Amino acid sequence: MRYQTIELGTHDIHLCTLRDRQQFSDPTGLAASLGICSASWPLFGVVWPSSIYLAQTLLSYDTRGLRILEVGCGMALTSLLLNLLHADITATDYHPEVEQFLIRNTLLNQGAPIPYARVDWAMPETKLGKFDLIIGSDLLYEDQHVALLTSFIAAHAKPTCEVLIVDPGRGRKNKLITSLSLAGFRLAVATELPVQHDPSSKIVAIKLLRSAAPN
Repeated sequence: MRYQTIELGTHDIHLCTLRDRQQFSDPTGLAASLGICSASWPLFGVVWPSSIYLAQTLLSYDTRGLRILEVGCGMALTSLLLNLLHADITATDYHPEVEQFLIRNTLLNQGAPIPYARVDWAMPETKLGKFDLIIGSDLLYEDQHVALLTSFIAAHAKPTCEVLIVDPGRGRKNKLITSLSLAGFRLAVATELPVQHDPSSKIVAIKLLRSAAPN
């Protein structure tokens, strides 16, 4: 493991993460039983550029009174930031190791406990309830994730809800926009930014809205 500090505005978020993307530990076979192979096992434990951009974006949000859900949180950088800002944040992921890292990193940042649930997008009905703002970064690794993520978001969105997804450009962004549009969300804005130290790569942030039907 390694320790690092991410500067977000005037806030420092302290993180314990995996040392690199070569690490793997599944002595009980739990991850394998969940369909997580050795190659994808360490992906949760790295701070990706998309997650940093998501956290930076939320710095300027007025989150007062909003119930917020982070999907596929991984190292939960944005959840840790929002928790520091006293927002109502719930974190979720599928990987079995995420919760222990979240607990450790919450303590590192002297924050209040963050509500967390390990969830499977293939089973969108949970006891989490509904949310005003649903966020996530670097979520779409396979084509099947588009439909699964759409169903999960739709199941947890309030009638009026904002969705903010940051995607590193693996070619599934437009499919997700189309899928969420069919689920009642409309695209509000899509912002494309170059990746630091790699101008040939792009990060795309998409914001979609769902509004309650007027009475």
